[in-house]
Amino acid sequence: MSGLGAHFATTAAPLGWVVFCDNLELKWLRILRPGFRHCFVVLNDGRHWIAIDPLAPLLEVTVPPVPASYDLPGWFASQEYTVVAAPVRRSLRQPAPWGPFTCVETCKRVLGLHDCLLVTPWQLFRHLTRAGENKVTNTPPLPLTA
Repeated sequence: MSGLGAHFATTAAPLGWVVFCDNLELKWLRILRPGFRHCFVVLNDGRHWIAIDPLAPLLEVTVPPVPASYDLPGWFASQEYTVVAAPVRRSLRQPAPWGPFTCVETCKRVLGLHDCLLVTPWQLFRHLTRAGENKVTNTPPLPLTA
């Protein structure tokens, strides 16, 4: 493994979820399928939640102030977002193909997904849910505990 992750490797790969939502702030995104105009990734490494949200003006990386045991994907689902569990592939050796810096490309890079034909959030959703491979979260969240 190379990169910064090799220096801070944990025993288990982080678990990932892609969160799909509308983004009506950018008018040009209205051409995309409603509910699938934007996406971002949340990861759980067993100690923390990490949210990676590629916004138009910046890439926002945050550690939400909730314990790792909190059902963050369930909370997003309760807020009417579509949430899909997604494997995080860390064993890749080939560089990812070139792609424009979009929310979909960011999610693909975080997950280790090297499919250059996935360019919209809807395409990414369909890829992740093909044949029921990954669970779509729609369960109520666990209560927030400190």
